[in-house]
Amino acid sequence: LIEAIGEEIDAVLEPVLSRAVIKRGKQGPMFLKLGSDEIEYDAKFQLYLQSKLPNPEFRPEVSAQCTVVNFIVTPEGLEEQILAMVVNCEKPQLEEEKQTLVRQQNEFKVVLSRLEDTLLSQLSDADPATILDNLPLIEGLEKTKQTSREIAVQVTEAQRTEVEINHSRELYRPVAAEGSMLFFLVNQLCVVQHMYQYSLDAFLSFLQKAIDRTQATDDVNERVQRLIASARMTVFRWVNRGLFEDHKLIFCCMLAFRLLQLGQLAEDFSVAHLQFLLRGPSVAAFGENPLADWLPNQAWAMVLKLNELEGFEVFGQNMERDAPNRFRDWIQELAPEDVKLPLDWKSLDQKYFQKLLVIRCLRPDRMATALGRWIRYALPNGKEYIDCDASLSFYKVLCSSYEDSTNVTPFFFILSPGADPVKEVEALGKATIQLQANANYHNVAMGQGQDEIAMQKLELGHKEGHWVMLQNIHLMPRWCGELERKLDAFAAENSHPNFRLFLSADPSNGIPIGVLERSIKLTNEPPQGLLANLRRSFALFSREDFEERDSKIKSILFALCHFHSLMLERKKFGPLGYNMKYPFSNGDLRDSASVLYNYLEGHTAVKIPWEDLRYIFGEIMYGGHIVDDWDRRMCQKYLQYFMKDELLDEIDMIPYAEGKLSWASPQPSGHERYLEHIETMPPESPLFFGMHPNAEINFRTAQCEKVFGLLVSLTGGGGGGDGEGDGDSMSPMALAQMICDEILEEINEKRFPTDDVGRSMSDEEKGPYQFVFLQECVYMNGLLYEMVKGLQELQLGFKGELTMSEVMEDMAKCLYSEKLPMWW
Repeated sequence: LIEAIGEEIDAVLEPVLSRAVIKRGKQGPMFLKLGSDEIEYDAKFQLYLQSKLPNPEFRPEVSAQCTVVNFIVTPEGLEEQILAMVVNCEKPQLEEEKQTLVRQQNEFKVVLSRLEDTLLSQLSDADPATILDNLPLIEGLEKTKQTSREIAVQVTEAQRTEVEINHSRELYRPVAAEGSMLFFLVNQLCVVQHMYQYSLDAFLSFLQKAIDRTQATDDVNERVQRLIASARMTVFRWVNRGLFEDHKLIFCCMLAFRLLQLGQLAEDFSVAHLQFLLRGPSVAAFGENPLADWLPNQAWAMVLKLNELEGFEVFGQNMERDAPNRFRDWIQELAPEDVKLPLDWKSLDQKYFQKLLVIRCLRPDRMATALGRWIRYALPNGKEYIDCDASLSFYKVLCSSYEDSTNVTPFFFILSPGADPVKEVEALGKATIQLQANANYHNVAMGQGQDEIAMQKLELGHKEGHWVMLQNIHLMPRWCGELERKLDAFAAENSHPNFRLFLSADPSNGIPIGVLERSIKLTNEPPQGLLANLRRSFALFSREDFEERDSKIKSILFALCHFHSLMLERKKFGPLGYNMKYPFSNGDLRDSASVLYNYLEGHTAVKIPWEDLRYIFGEIMYGGHIVDDWDRRMCQKYLQYFMKDELLDEIDMIPYAEGKLSWASPQPSGHERYLEHIETMPPESPLFFGMHPNAEINFRTAQCEKVFGLLVSLTGGGGGGDGEGDGDSMSPMALAQMICDEILEEINEKRFPTDDVGRSMSDEEKGPYQFVFLQECVYMNGLLYEMVKGLQELQLGFKGELTMSEVMEDMAKCLYSEKLPMWW
């Protein structure tokens, strides 16, 4: 058994795969040539190759030489496995009886089979002339009949018992179905980013923790609902903590869409509606845009396509004729997702998923916010999913994750610019194991020559129960394979209970899947949104420490947190936010707060040294990152607005908004009062940053396209099962095959006769326009040739006559996603 092979199998194994066996003489031994050596070959030899890749693309000859088995668990099989696990926890006696019955049934089959074999053997050996006088044979036959009758009675009784047991077990079926759905949802995330790898063992361990933490109740139905809610939230939080901020909304949408498809949400599910939302299709051609004064042509084309959906037949007519001014006012709202639509369409607030389709057409820049709002109210406890860990500092997230860790489960920090988890790890160590550097804690920054040191520290930590941190392991991708094998060995040997391993790396395809699957993954990115950033920034300071501070320090610290959030969130505006990218992090805020404490603790003077604070914050702490003069000037302007005497009384926390939006600073008070005030922040707008309200349109529209592009690739365009008929009920591959056939039928015979046209024109008739025309025709013929060739190969792949290559799979994805293949 050779484990964890890649897509390219080592050439040394080629003679084994091709069975290039050499036989010496008729009865002589067989040999196989491996490299330069000849090795004796046994006919009973068997080779098993195992890959952890989710969808490996092996060479066609490998598929011909080997028996390729898809060994991934099926949804139905996993559901049965989880059902057994849940029943074993909830009703252990019931599951034990079930297992005993299964074992008895198998034993009965073995006994009957053995008796039949014995009887047949005796019959074949008996003499036909004396068969009636053969007493052993007659006694054997009677014994077989008697045993068969006894077993039949026991089987009937067992079947009756099994029906009763299955009825009791089926009460927990919804929990098993939920678990199976969650695993396959999580398993899709590796398409988004290689680092998002999760093993079934890790998933089942967190599912077990969810079951153990669920509040007990005697009512089975209520218990099932609590188990479902606990499993969903536990798995979601485990996965969500290891996702980058850009992908958290995508994971929330995947979960919400899946629950909608399964009919577990209040709204009705329509495949056509989901496909429209994901793809944002538009009509290919239309006449004049009647609302061109205020509605872009692309939006009108999507409205015409929306008219084709059930329930939206008159939407375009209402916009064009009945209330164009009211629709224009709605579109120009700062947050149209919170405002009711004109006319009877205001009822869509009760069917918010359908309102998403309208927003997708008319205000795609607001889709991310609208999706968050829908998930918040459509999902049971949706707020907990959207705001998961938003109010926790990274240290508290790490402490919470530490409770789920074991000596064989490493922590894996997926790094982003400015992120450094070392301080939080050391703070956790001091609180749990009285951490001391080089005594029970070893920190190794990976790089050239550090591999041997890392291995020594791992061995020491494994035996003595120390903490080991290996930073930036992506710098040594080859060594990561050795690390995986070492962790496998530690798991087999059973490490010291206190041993903990912390790994950190930038996203890299060189990190082995085996290392990622077994780890608890954590990211330390600033959250998306000004409110979430302010929550996270304020959570950096403990309640006890904050309460001890002077009222002046409290006011300045809150303003500093708000300033930090503004500096982080400006990045999303791209060139409108900063001229260059800067890695601001929580370390800047933490160090700025330390300077503030040092300056003002015991400060007796009445006047606060604002000029000094502005210089330290704007030129050193944050300004130390900034290299562009205009960006530095912008940072200074923010600090000039916040760092002044008016802050100690009451100041508008929205700088330079000129009264269009207002949010007053809180009066100095307790920690809880500040948390309550944070929740009163108005809906986010570019006005918070002193920018025009339209400044966010570009980046939010790009965010919308990115989110839906990834969702289409993950969900297969929202297609349903394998039914036949229209595109709504076809699987993604069936849809791709249909589109492939249609395009091929249309272009298969089309060619431009450039040679004939060129010969038919005299030299006098050939001018610049004619030459360009002929040249373009040649290019078009080349394109048609490539299209026909690719589509014909894809057709053969669909029929099973060709092995589907990566290029062919990409083309099929483009066809059912209605995107242009890159090479076209």
